[in-house]
Amino acid sequence: MSGHSKWSTIKREKGAKDAARGAVFTKLGNAIAIAARSGTDPETNFALRLAIDKAKTANMPGANIQRSIDRIKDKDAAQLQELLYEGYGPGGVAILVEVATDNINRTYPLVKLAFSKHGGNIAEKGAVAFQFDRKGVIRVKAVGDDLLLAAIDAGAEDVQEEGDESVVYTAATDLAKVRDALKEAGVAITEAELSYVPNTTIAVTDKETAGKIMRLMDALDDIDDVQNTHVNFDISDDLLA
Repeated sequence: MSGHSKWSTIKREKGAKDAARGAVFTKLGNAIAIAARSGTDPETNFALRLAIDKAKTANMPGANIQRSIDRIKDKDAAQLQELLYEGYGPGGVAILVEVATDNINRTYPLVKLAFSKHGGNIAEKGAVAFQFDRKGVIRVKAVGDDLLLAAIDAGAEDVQEEGDESVVYTAATDLAKVRDALKEAGVAITEAELSYVPNTTIAVTDKETAGKIMRLMDALDDIDDVQNTHVNFDISDDLLA
């Protein structure tokens, strides 16, 4: 799962920069609107609670959050669709692209162009997704045996340390339970989400391929309709310098 953790770190750093200039609010608003379909009360709708927490972390104004929730009541608002595009990038790396769109005829060409322009290609449905498992991913500000024991007791599947933080992996159905148990245990949680985690990772070993991959990932992330990207590559820090 190291490849997933590496890409999660890169995305978080980019997300912080995007949040600073407000570029991420459209994506966050769409995520909230989609989650609100299952109920507008975050106390009983865990997906909505996660989406709101993520928005607050990015300093999204409360009024924006409420407007996103209220979109579920607006019959005139364009209906969002959730889609998963699959593709391959330079070096044969696998990429999943989650989108939320009110216009597939706009979104698909943009995603396809990003792949083709940067040495990748869109794949048929099912050609890539089988290389990933749906997991709960919780990033916490803690390390060591106490965290490991607390996570295991809460029902986590795995814990990986990254510097002074750790990434806790859970079954998709156990994310809410493990997150709440860790929170009750006093563990500082910085992020929790459902994600696609690769079964195996591909090590990228040359700088040119690494550069092509990162340019593709940036192009995908710059599309407003793209909510999230998931990959199976592992790139060392020296290739990203």
